[in-house]
Amino acid sequence: MCNKVKKMKNKNKIKNTSRLHLIDEYRGFVVLNMIAYHAIWDLVYLFGCDWNWYKSDIGFLWQQWICQSFIFVSGFCWQMGKRHWKRGIQIYVCGMIISLATLIAMPQSQVIFGVLTLIGSSMLLMIALDVVFQKCHSVLGLIGSYLLFHFTYHVNRGYLEFGEQKQILLPRSWYSNMFTTYLGFPKAGFFSTDYFSLIPWIFLFITGYFAYSVLYHYGKYYFPLKTENVWNKQNLQIKSRIIKILKKSICPFFGWIGRNSLVLYMLHQPIIYGVLVVILG
Repeated sequence: MCNKVKKMKNKNKIKNTSRLHLIDEYRGFVVLNMIAYHAIWDLVYLFGCDWNWYKSDIGFLWQQWICQSFIFVSGFCWQMGKRHWKRGIQIYVCGMIISLATLIAMPQSQVIFGVLTLIGSSMLLMIALDVVFQKCHSVLGLIGSYLLFHFTYHVNRGYLEFGEQKQILLPRSWYSNMFTTYLGFPKAGFFSTDYFSLIPWIFLFITGYFAYSVLYHYGKYYFPLKTENVWNKQNLQIKSRIIKILKKSICPFFGWIGRNSLVLYMLHQPIIYGVLVVILG
């Protein structure tokens, strides 16, 4: 009995402390793309470069891949963290600093309710939601949260969408002030160059949260935990292979960037702008 308890403790310890290097490296790769995207944004919108492709669907898809990757990975990594209050407040405050800095230095390119504000808010809200979600079926949670993200994706524009031909218009009275703007219902005249409201993006964060649960509890929900069950053994082997792959390191440099993504996010735009000013005058 003591051995079983000891094994369970060790299992939980591995779950909480082992590093998934491939996740870090993917996030690092996304950070590099973000830096490139923002550098081109400065060239196009601040220095007048006429690059139509950047304003096309190609540029939009690139931007969406970057931001959606950030939010999904943040949700995925939430359960691996320990100091959720501290980390959530830290990221939220960093988002407020960016908002204040842009309002003072570059009001024409102000950032209000940007991606850091969204991620910090989601991390803090997840502290309460985690109590409920731990009782949910992980696969159903994954599917449900992802569908909710797509269903509410156009909430900023005033409607919900089941499909291209099935739209539900929302009351204009919901779009009235800064609090509703924070939630996802922007008031008239609101402007931000980096706007990520709580709805729909928290659903993508939650999708990442459940993706982690599915990965680590894959055998728990579909097969009995009896070790003599051959199907359970095969299932746990699949799970172990997935985790083993994620623990591998392909590019340590990307991993370093991923582990320091917050600092790089805070510093990259002032540095890029300063370099471009020196080069292009």
